[in-house]
Amino acid sequence: MIIGSLLLLGLFVFPLWNITLEAPQYPIPLGMNIHINKFTDMHEFDIKNINLMNHYVGMKFIPETIPEFKVFPLVIGIMIGLGVLFGFIGKYKLYMVWFVLICVLGAAGIYDFYLWEYDYGHNLDPNAIMKFTNPDGSIMGFQPPLIGSKDILNFTAHSYPRQGAWFMFSGCMLIFIAFFVGKREAKKLKS
Repeated sequence: MIIGSLLLLGLFVFPLWNITLEAPQYPIPLGMNIHINKFTDMHEFDIKNINLMNHYVGMKFIPETIPEFKVFPLVIGIMIGLGVLFGFIGKYKLYMVWFVLICVLGAAGIYDFYLWEYDYGHNLDPNAIMKFTNPDGSIMGFQPPLIGSKDILNFTAHSYPRQGAWFMFSGCMLIFIAFFVGKREAKKLKS
């Protein structure tokens, strides 16, 4: 339990997610890493170049910070602290409480990420320099995929978890396993 909880510390060191844009005019793809407390360039000036490119179709600029960057580190810190505390208490049922709670928080985070992407790709400036429409005449959206790859005009957008997400996933799986090990040990003690 304790080791699984401490693996979440990887979120403070490594990016949680990455979005990369490939296009013929960019021999080196543009990309940004999403950490729990900031956005960073994959290569120098990538976010600046993405913002300049997106300006033409009316997309908002990628901000320096978002409110979630203040909340996420606090939530992860609390979950690490709870996990260590539950590990010292040693009651296997608390392990499942922690696991369910982190799953609910993770689902809320993914939903928030989807809403952010949707707004970013669909809430376009009506006075944009360039306007693209779908075959039915509706305004084309430029939302990157939540996970996976997607063609958007002449770009291919890729959106995938990074090292921080794998640290979190590994920690959660260790805690899930710890629950069943603890449950088995508790049954042995009763018999």
